[in-house]
Amino acid sequence: MPDAANDDSTAPLAILGGTFDPLHYGHIRLAEDVARGLNLASVCLLPTGDPPHRAPPGAPARDRVAMVRAGIAGHPLLCVDTREATRSGKSYTYDTLQDLRADRHGRPIALVLGADAFLGLPTWHRWQDLFDLAHVIVVARPGTVLTSDALPAALREQWNARYRSNAQALRQSSAGAIVTQAIAPNAISASAIRAALARGEAGARAVAGLLPPAVLAYIRRHRLYGYRPDAP
Repeated sequence: MPDAANDDSTAPLAILGGTFDPLHYGHIRLAEDVARGLNLASVCLLPTGDPPHRAPPGAPARDRVAMVRAGIAGHPLLCVDTREATRSGKSYTYDTLQDLRADRHGRPIALVLGADAFLGLPTWHRWQDLFDLAHVIVVARPGTVLTSDALPAALREQWNARYRSNAQALRQSSAGAIVTQAIAPNAISASAIRAALARGEAGARAVAGLLPPAVLAYIRRHRLYGYRPDAP
């Protein structure tokens, strides 16, 4: 269930899924850019459990949830939803949105996707049914222009039917629209952070500015990602 953020029951609630392995400032800035840019009630970070499209995360789900909770403290636009991390088996977005829709009834819900993830949407479980459950917010990096002609044929049909240039569409119905939101550049890499942490304390100091201090403290305390304080 989501931790409380903005409790405006009429404003759209957005969810941003990911392994958050570990949570870093790139995740936080993206979520806050989307929340402010589209005037959302909140963006809930949704740590995955067993993601079906990629290798298992480097840290257990319980630790990734704990890092997200610690890292978003002091960020009132952000919250965490643990339903995927605590679900057994594969974590499918369709199931998550069904759960959210049952909880939120007619409230607008939006799924936040990076442009690359959006282009791969036709490979997802029951992907066309996702639009019955939520809006889709496509996050575009600076210089990225999404056009109908650049999309796979199956996705192009959905784009042509659902794309809205006005973000007010997120409030006019509970689901079904596609909108885009530009965000600031972000060059932070979770895999590079994990590699640095495996080098020990010197690596941890090198990446200290890339993730919230509470997250780094948790990693040190629980010796995640191969971190050892006495590593050379």
